[in-house]
Amino acid sequence: MKTSKVLVVSEDGGDLLSYSSMLTALGHSVEMCSSYQAGARRIDESEFDLVVLCQGTSAFEGRRVLEHNAERPRHTPIVVVARCLDVHCYLEAMELGAVDYLERPQPKDIDWVLETQLGSRALAA
Repeated sequence: MKTSKVLVVSEDGGDLLSYSSMLTALGHSVEMCSSYQAGARRIDESEFDLVVLCQGTSAFEGRRVLEHNAERPRHTPIVVVARCLDVHCYLEAMELGAVDYLERPQPKDIDWVLETQLGSRALAA
């Protein structure tokens, strides 16, 4: 698989470092945003193969990144990662266009989502 450009967005420093380290170890190029507002801006400024968006709390503060992405003419695939499953957040994320919602994903889970997204983009091109 080719190296992918991934944006990790989280306001929790531990999650930000954890997912960034995980993706870097898998060989991907990773950028980090420590605020949801900055993450929404960043997807306008650069092209990413995937955005990993941390859910945060059950208030789902990261929804603004999904809402912003849905308004763009070119959608970037976004996978939401959560510390624990919250059905309301899951449903909201999927309704707003998330490509997946993973609870405490392992490296292989995120890598699989990347491979799947890159494969479906290659078929569409």
